[in-house]
Amino acid sequence: NIFMIEKKKTELYQELGLQARDLRFQHVMSIATRNNRIIMRMEFLKAVITPEFLLILDYRNLSLEHWLLNELASQLAGEGQLVTYSLPFEFRAIEAILQYWISKLQGRLNTLQPQILETLEALVDPKLLSVDRSKLHILLQNGKSLSELETDVKVFKETILEILDEEEVIEELCLSKWTDPQVFEESTSGIDHAEEMELLLENYYRQAEDLLNEARELRVLIDDSESIIFINLDSHRNVMMRLNLQLTMGTFSVSLFGLIGVAFGMNLESSLEEDPRIFWLVTGIMFLGSGLIWRRLLSFLGRHLDPPLPPHVPAALKKSQPAAGRVDIKTSLKGETFGLSRNTLTDQ
Repeated sequence: NIFMIEKKKTELYQELGLQARDLRFQHVMSIATRNNRIIMRMEFLKAVITPEFLLILDYRNLSLEHWLLNELASQLAGEGQLVTYSLPFEFRAIEAILQYWISKLQGRLNTLQPQILETLEALVDPKLLSVDRSKLHILLQNGKSLSELETDVKVFKETILEILDEEEVIEELCLSKWTDPQVFEESTSGIDHAEEMELLLENYYRQAEDLLNEARELRVLIDDSESIIFINLDSHRNVMMRLNLQLTMGTFSVSLFGLIGVAFGMNLESSLEEDPRIFWLVTGIMFLGSGLIWRRLLSFLGRHLDPPLPPHVPAALKKSQPAAGRVDIKTSLKGETFGLSRNTLTDQ
């Protein structure tokens, strides 16, 4: 049965037997027990669980109507896929809320993953000479959303881990065990509800761990892709710098031998300007000298910028080198021993 009620906060916690701080509306994540009541806070989702009913607080404006009407009611009635249907009501309520929250986190990851992969595929391209700023902006936003998702999953894990470390808290979560004598007799006859509750929490802790691993793999992929982008940009930048340096060398070579033309262009008379072959001779010397200087500078640039190749070591030399080293050591040791014996005999 689903129904909606509107009550003041004072009336509500008095009716539930709680205190005002128990219903404090905080965006935190916690699972606690008060006066045979379970108080679950999953950030915006706040619930109070009793052995008879599940109370969702302030569900309006949170887009929870579809979950409350179409999914939660059927799950608690046994039509869903809850593994705790045969257990008391509080088990089903806790599992339904945990399942909703872990599916919410999984949905956020499923939304982010294709967007990030599509953006990285567009950015990690060695043919691109520049990076699209719009893609980088999208990647930055998705990276922030992924960081927020990792934080939420970590908080969810820590909340469950705190309960798993406290056996008394796990016992207190089994509300029907302390209120219904029949349930208590069943627990003493072999069905331990505390163990069932621990297995339930461990199941969702493991799911959160798997979800966090997927988010971490996506984060590593983003970091690796950023490194590849920076390497590609550095490579293109080095090509442009090398081209600029080559053009600068060419300009220097032409300017150096252009001084000859400048000298002949002065208003000074000599006997060379009367010979018609001097023009072609001087022009040829200028172009030839500039080309030779430029070629020399390019070879100098290639020797100092290109990484040197490792020396080639024959395979036979690699195999025989350790053995030769051992033979040399033995030979030197024998020579030192023989020299020591001869010196000893001479002294005697």
